[in-house]
Amino acid sequence: MNDLLPKDSPAWQYLESTVQDILARYGYGEIRFPILESTHLFKRGIGEATDIIEKEMYTFDDRSGDSLSLRPEGTASCVRACEQHGLLYNQTQRLWYQGPMFRYERPQKGRLRQFHQIGVETFGFGGPDIEAELITLLARLWRELGIADSVTLQINTLGTSEARHAYRSDLVAYLESHKEQLDEDSQRRLTTNPLRILDSKSESTQRLLNDAPVLNDYLSDESVAHFDELKALLDAAGVSYVVNSRLVRGLDYYSNTVFEWVTTHLGAQGTVCAGGRYDGLVEQLGGKPTTAFGCAMGMERLVLLLAELHVLPKGLEQDVDVYITALDGGDLSVKKHAFGIAEQLRASLPSVRIVSHCGGGSFKNQLKRADKSGADIAVIIGETELEAGVVNIKSLRKDSPQQTISLDELPAYLKAELS
Repeated sequence: MNDLLPKDSPAWQYLESTVQDILARYGYGEIRFPILESTHLFKRGIGEATDIIEKEMYTFDDRSGDSLSLRPEGTASCVRACEQHGLLYNQTQRLWYQGPMFRYERPQKGRLRQFHQIGVETFGFGGPDIEAELITLLARLWRELGIADSVTLQINTLGTSEARHAYRSDLVAYLESHKEQLDEDSQRRLTTNPLRILDSKSESTQRLLNDAPVLNDYLSDESVAHFDELKALLDAAGVSYVVNSRLVRGLDYYSNTVFEWVTTHLGAQGTVCAGGRYDGLVEQLGGKPTTAFGCAMGMERLVLLLAELHVLPKGLEQDVDVYITALDGGDLSVKKHAFGIAEQLRASLPSVRIVSHCGGGSFKNQLKRADKSGADIAVIIGETELEAGVVNIKSLRKDSPQQTISLDELPAYLKAELS
C-alpha cells in the first residue's frame, strides 16, 4: 500500500474527471458503498474456490465476532447496496463507483495491495446492446485519453452455466490425464477453478491446451446468436476487437460475454480494464433474477500507461496561477489589505488558482517562494502600493518588465494574462 503525493495527484484527478465526464454523458449515475463488508457477501458472490477468497482477502473478526473483509472488488458490494435499497425491482440501472480495493498479493508495478478502481455496473438489460454500449463507451474513453492505439480489446463468450458445466467436466478429464505436465498453479486449480487454467501464463500449459476441448463447441444457439449480435454492434460502432477463445475471468459469477482491454506497454500487468455478464449474481446474493453486465478499470495501471505514453496534458502539475506577496514591514494594514485583495480575486476569478504568502519574510524570500510555487504571476503589495491603490505585477515565467496597475484593473488584467 502506498501514499499518493501532491506531485502525483494531478494525473489521477485528470483521469478521474475524464472518466466521470464520459460516464455522465452516457447517463451513468454514481453509487457509493462501504469498503468493509460481511465476509459472507464475498464468499457467496465471488466463489469460495477463487484465488481471491482462498489467498487474497483481508479478513478479520470484529468485537462482536462477526467476520468482516475489506472489499477485494466492487461488484458484490454494488449488488448488495442495490438490493438493500430497492434499486433493482422492475427497474434498469446504469451505475458507476470508484475507490480503493484490497487484495493480499505480492506487490508489483501497477498491482498493489491497496489499489483503486472505477467500476461500472448495469442491471436489467439482458441483450448484447448494453454490452456494446459499455464497450463503446470505453473505446471513447481511450480515444479521449490518447491511448486508443495502445490498448487492444479481447472478447469471448463463456456461454451459459449449463454449457460451462459440461465443458468443465470434459476439460478436467483431459487435463487429469496430463496432470504431470501442468504448472503448479494449474494443478491446484484443476480441483478448484479449472477454467482459470485457460489463461495460465505457463508456456508448457498453454501448449498442452492446444489439444484440449474448446468451449465454443459447447455453446448453445442462443449464446452464439448473442455473441454474434455483440460483434455486429461493435462493428457498426467501429470498435476493433480480437476474439480470444481462452479468455476467462477469475470470478465465478461470469457467464456469456467477457472482455478485457490489454496493453503491451506495462509488462506482465497488461490488463487495464475487464468485465463481463453476470446474470446469476443478484439471485445468488438473495435477490430476484436480474440480468447484469459490468466492468472495472485499474486506476494505477491507467495512470502508469498515461505517463508511459506521454499523453498527460501539459500544465497538470501546476498548482498555482497567482502568488500574492505582502511586504508589510510589520504593519498589519498591508497584510489585511493583501488578504482582502486575494479574497476579492477568488470571488471574481473562480477558475484562477491563487496563493497568498504566509509566514512573513523579506521581499527576496517572498519572491523565491512565489517562483517555487510554480505561479505565472506575482502580485506585489507593500505600503506604497496600499497608499496609492495599486499593485505591482511581476511575470515569473516571461521576460517582461514589472508593471503597476490599479486595483480596479487587476481582475481583467489577470484574466487576460492567464487565458
